[in-house]
Amino acid sequence: MPLHVPPAPAPALRSVLAALGSPTAVHEAHTPALRAVQGPMTAELPLPVHVMDRLHTSHLASGGRPPRTRLTGWRFLIRSGDRYVAAADTRLTPDGWIFSHFFEGPYVAATERALRQAESLATGYQPRLLSVPELYMLTLWLHGAVGADASAGLPAGEDLLVPLAPAPPGIAAFRPHPVSELLPALTRRLTPAPLPPTLAAPAA
Repeated sequence: MPLHVPPAPAPALRSVLAALGSPTAVHEAHTPALRAVQGPMTAELPLPVHVMDRLHTSHLASGGRPPRTRLTGWRFLIRSGDRYVAAADTRLTPDGWIFSHFFEGPYVAATERALRQAESLATGYQPRLLSVPELYMLTLWLHGAVGADASAGLPAGEDLLVPLAPAPPGIAAFRPHPVSELLPALTRRLTPAPLPPTLAAPAA
């Protein structure tokens, strides 16, 4: 089923197009693939980038409160011909959305692969990106409320999270996980194991 890609803020798109049209911005980018492009480039597949606040043990409990997330930017994939060669990030300032930077690397191809994989699912979703800084982890967040405001909302239990490669050790990249299953697993990874009795502090 086709994904319901949310529209990006117009100023964010304009800022990326202006950067693409600037030889200085492209030349100064740390993106050899982008600098080597001969011909037109387009900014496609806008995705809101959300960051997950710290995970807590309350997320382990069934029906526990979802973690807080916040919008930090919009990301666009940069197409040249029939392939994506880089990505562009924007950020929000007091004066509105502005271009932040270009980048390339494994997350560009991983995002494209995860999006194509999501298009084959039987349920329609609104695609977003969700970063878990504590695990240096980026996921494709498939939000079930396809008409929702892409800048707001919390991960619902039935939403899907698709870890992008490179994923943390022990987390399978490109495998869709319901939020209700993946969040407890991530929280357990971040919860310190109890000390053995011999190392525990003596009773007062």
